[in-house]
Amino acid sequence: MDKSIRFPHLGIYLSNVGKSIHIGGFEIAYYGIVIACAMVLGLCLAMWVAKKTKQDPDLYFDVALYAIPIALVGARLYYVIFSWDQYKDNLIHILYIREGGLAIYGGVIAAVITFYVYVKIKKENFWLMVDTGCVGLVLGQIIGRWGNFFNREVFGGYTDSLFAMQLPLNAVRASDVTQEMMDHLQTIDGVSYIQVHPTFLYESLWNVGVLLILLFFTKRKKFDGEIFLMYLAGYGIGRFWIEGVRTDQLLIPGIGLPVSQVLSAILAVGAVLLIFIRRKKALTVNRTSE
Repeated sequence: MDKSIRFPHLGIYLSNVGKSIHIGGFEIAYYGIVIACAMVLGLCLAMWVAKKTKQDPDLYFDVALYAIPIALVGARLYYVIFSWDQYKDNLIHILYIREGGLAIYGGVIAAVITFYVYVKIKKENFWLMVDTGCVGLVLGQIIGRWGNFFNREVFGGYTDSLFAMQLPLNAVRASDVTQEMMDHLQTIDGVSYIQVHPTFLYESLWNVGVLLILLFFTKRKKFDGEIFLMYLAGYGIGRFWIEGVRTDQLLIPGIGLPVSQVLSAILAVGAVLLIFIRRKKALTVNRTSE
């Protein structure tokens, strides 16, 4: 398998991008390393924000001990459920997370449920904690998407745009390759390349913008829960359009619509409406108190 990755219009040519490293006889996937770094750095940011907003950072470390592993399970289950045809005849591959196959929405849902249970037990403020936790979550998503880069996955259809990415045909899953990609197949130095949208990159960069907005409003929010709703709206809007160009969409059985695109639209619209309603209510209360 050829290990090169090319961004021809940016003049970037990477000749040897491996999928794993070997340490002491053990093979460690870059995907796993990236995900681990994403979780650790995301937690560190959430704890930093907690300290800046006069909360106890240890609360976030404690809940992360439960939320991170449960989120990983949730992300994997979500992916497997909507990719069942890929696993039904070989169930052992459900455990092969290092091959990729984590759906962020499954992880978010599992993490939020974990937060809710933890907060109820500890009698803390749920909305305040998810406001803080989602900031770390976004950073984790920014970093975690680069695991898809090493795995040559989560890309879109054919494009000749500025950010077009070329991947060796023998390095990607056949199910992710469309006829349009084959029609524009390029052979360079004897290697056949497909040219695609680097949607993992789009999402990572989009989330940088989301993170900056969340950090800006952290001390300017009008009510607890507003930052979390901003996250749902911001990420949902970005994911909606990015999902539209991906070739590895998870589809709703019997309907054929991309599940993450539908969920993104629902969450984004719902979050925007709730922000509008809650802000209007907060403004009314402030005027009444004056």
